[in-house]
Amino acid sequence: MKKIEAIIKPFKMDDVREALGEIGVTGMTVSEVKGFGRQKGHTELYRGAEYMVDFLPKMKIEIVVAEENVERCVNAIIEAAQTGKIGDGKIFVTDVERVIRIRTGEENEAAV
Repeated sequence: MKKIEAIIKPFKMDDVREALGEIGVTGMTVSEVKGFGRQKGHTELYRGAEYMVDFLPKMKIEIVVAEENVERCVNAIIEAAQTGKIGDGKIFVTDVERVIRIRTGEENEAAV
């Protein structure tokens, strides 16, 4: 099994959720996060004073899928989240050794 973590622009969240739903993803964890990469934040004006916003709002999506579904999920995220502009985000794919559903005790693929 693999864990896919995607950091995307907030306004792309609905598109990504819909794209993942269309390929059969039934569950995900979503968090509002802040961060920056190469774009390094931006400046804003507040009451006439300019200040630097270092951390930009992003959404973090976490899903665990069987290894054979990873490429479909990654491609769905890319297609739905891509704007072609800086700050579109990142996708991280890591190994998952074990998953346990707390309610039933099911493990691994049965727990996902």
